[in-house]
Amino acid sequence: MVVVGELVSRESARRVALRAQGFGVGRAGRGDVRQLRRVVGRVGVLQVDSVNVLCRSHYLPVFSRVGEYRRETLDRMAWGGEPELFEGFWGHKASLLPVSSYPLVRWRMRAAEGQVWGGGGALKEGVAVPWAVVVGMERLQKERPGLVGEVLARIADEGAMTAGEVGAGEVRRKRGDPDPDPSTGSMWNWQDAKIAVEYLFATGQVMVAGRRNFERVYDLTERVLPEPVLRAPELSAEAQRELVRISARSLGVATARELCGKTGGHYPLPAATAKRVVNELVESGDLIPANVEGVTKQSYLSSTAEDRPVDARALLSPFDTLIWNRDRTEHLFDFFYRISIYTPAAQRIHGYYVLPFLLGDRLVARVDLKADRKTSTLLVPTITPEPGAPDFTEPLVAELQLMASWLGLERVRLP
Repeated sequence: MVVVGELVSRESARRVALRAQGFGVGRAGRGDVRQLRRVVGRVGVLQVDSVNVLCRSHYLPVFSRVGEYRRETLDRMAWGGEPELFEGFWGHKASLLPVSSYPLVRWRMRAAEGQVWGGGGALKEGVAVPWAVVVGMERLQKERPGLVGEVLARIADEGAMTAGEVGAGEVRRKRGDPDPDPSTGSMWNWQDAKIAVEYLFATGQVMVAGRRNFERVYDLTERVLPEPVLRAPELSAEAQRELVRISARSLGVATARELCGKTGGHYPLPAATAKRVVNELVESGDLIPANVEGVTKQSYLSSTAEDRPVDARALLSPFDTLIWNRDRTEHLFDFFYRISIYTPAAQRIHGYYVLPFLLGDRLVARVDLKADRKTSTLLVPTITPEPGAPDFTEPLVAELQLMASWLGLERVRLP
């Protein structure tokens, strides 16, 4: 166990972090619902991203921890008739969260409404509504003040639908139009109906009921979430403490910024609120102050932290909770990592969709991967070993073969 009050070595902190994230417990056969629940309980949230060059990112952290499982099982847990997960941005960016967390984030939905109508109001609460919604709603309030109500009424009457179905026939504004929408950019080219339905989503009036070709399908919140969850009392101060406890259990050891900062936490909080909540959790014994080797800021151990040997083997999604905070990844693993999907091809160093390879308790290589579905091949354009890494050929090949099997690909093509 870690000795509190003394310097915690980087190796010890790394083992604590890996144990907290569910690594080192072994992969037991084909993943079932119980194992998926265990993973979600460990990682806290599954970040959702649209890039599909290999596999949608929210599937990968589960595979990294349990091995082969049916992705349809996770789909049912998130978007089935009685979901165990729900989709939202009230956690770390767009993520899948346990349904049990819904009462803990309802105050963030109100804060989102404050950000839209009150400028920076919700920013004080640590909520960041997409800028396209903030600016777009300001315009819609002037040009089409009844649109939000019309969209909500249509979903209520006609049932779940995509934003494209809600706004069928609408023309998207573009840069260069005589009256351009300042919310329109290269990524956020949204129709008015899309802005309206995303506002309803941000404020919790509608939820994501499913995905169709990965496009969100929206429905009334009361038709998506279980009734007991909807009836649960809304929390505020206690909710903030519980959200930071969840983050601490998932990370094992972290600074306050890594626990609940605006850019790094599972559930970001503003600086003043974060400081208060962290102090309260220290007083209650949920967080234990510690000094981690190489980290200048105060760190905190979760009261559930374990420092035991870890023998892991996994390819990590760029959006895995273990490594999504890049500064923390560098401190713990001496591994400078940046995602390259938005980097011009000529400036990429290690490839396009690069996954760190975890072996034992170290990140030993960077593996560029692509699923070529036409030829049923898992392509490995490049493999870049870390300086001083041990030989990892056999375990990496085994992991690649396991991944190919899981993705339904017939072969692996190595560089």
